[in-house]
Amino acid sequence: MYARLISSLGALVLLSACAGETGGGVAPRAAEPARQMSEFRASDFAWSRAPGRGAIQGQVTYRVAGAAYSCASAPVVLTPETPWVRARMMILYRSDQAAAEPAEDVRGRTPPERSQDYSAFIRRTTCDAGSHFSFSGLPDGSWFVITVARPPAGVAGREMALMRRLTIRGGQTVNVRL
Repeated sequence: MYARLISSLGALVLLSACAGETGGGVAPRAAEPARQMSEFRASDFAWSRAPGRGAIQGQVTYRVAGAAYSCASAPVVLTPETPWVRARMMILYRSDQAAAEPAEDVRGRTPPERSQDYSAFIRRTTCDAGSHFSFSGLPDGSWFVITVARPPAGVAGREMALMRRLTIRGGQTVNVRL
């Protein structure tokens, strides 16, 4: 089952995060032209490749009915915020800020189109045994952190896809609990 979780997470994170635009279903923000919401442009991601002093220290603390979920040994993905990514988050998580959604529901909302260029801009790490993770060397800007957490052994529950938007300013370290 655990191997299935890791495989499912890899598919969820990579396929979901790399999904191409469906061409509809997400209303653009008033301040942004609609074309920015539907077009993948590698140039929008350029800022995220710069070296930086920022860091993210995270831990999964998600609970349901008192049961602590875990991301131990699971991948964690960090993706830079761009108009295209923000649109993806709205499709997949129905939010561009934070979400805890059943992983199978997120998988079901994954658009069929992909952009292979996108994977070059995401960063990856793995949760440790205590459900902690970290990223370092990050430039200032906004990022989405995504992982999947599972209920403890012997407790009925669904795998949950967890997403949160974070902003790094002035090379700071941002602490986050998902």
